[in-house]
Amino acid sequence: MDSEVRTLRLTTGITVPCLVRGSAGAQPLLLLHAWGESRRSFDRLVPRLTGFRVYAPDLRGQGDADKPADGYSLAEQAGDAAAILDALDVRRAFVLGSSSGGYVAQQLAVGHPERVAALVLVGAPLSLRGRPAFADEVDRLTDPVDEDWVRNSLSWFPLLHAVPRWFIEDRVQDGVRMPAHAWKRILEGLCAASAPTESGTIHAPTLILWGAHDGVLPRRHQEALAARIAGAELKVYPGVAHLVLWECPDQVAEDMTQFLSSVD
Repeated sequence: MDSEVRTLRLTTGITVPCLVRGSAGAQPLLLLHAWGESRRSFDRLVPRLTGFRVYAPDLRGQGDADKPADGYSLAEQAGDAAAILDALDVRRAFVLGSSSGGYVAQQLAVGHPERVAALVLVGAPLSLRGRPAFADEVDRLTDPVDEDWVRNSLSWFPLLHAVPRWFIEDRVQDGVRMPAHAWKRILEGLCAASAPTESGTIHAPTLILWGAHDGVLPRRHQEALAARIAGAELKVYPGVAHLVLWECPDQVAEDMTQFLSSVD
């Protein structure tokens, strides 16, 4: 299937690369990656997404996107996502967000509801308000970010399923390419914001995918998230931890395709 990486100049003042894959007439699907990753974190998912026009950008401060000193509040991150759709000339899209990318997706659905046809939240938080246990480590980062530190940071999110070594090494390199200020400012922006479902209402049809052994996001939070979004469906993956996208891209692709095909 044809694919290309486009360079998008956003009205929010930054330039980002975006993978574009699939038929021009297919339903648009925007993929939002997690903090510390890049569009390449969808490398195992995208080939399984047939029937969509897939857009997978690098987000501000990460991957090969611009890495300015500021602009990392949750509202600004969601503003970038809306500006990406503008630059692609996409009026309305399905949106999938992985982990903190799912938090940005929720904010997009609250702040720009006309842009979101449906949401798929994969291991996404109800709220990130506060200070996580690893914040002190992030605060101590200096440039250049140490590769061993990035590799060790993956232990914050244990894996229960085998994940290809090349994929994990690619995620390590994602982290190494990020400057220290981007690690810090993105996390600060996520943790300082009010939860999107507390500050507004999500009207888009929503599928929530969550690993039953997620040590970061408790089940009660996922149930609360589903309860706050009218008609939302929560699907629990047994034997899967926080990094749902990493552990079972086949199942994510199957479930999201089935869900999105049912959306009117």
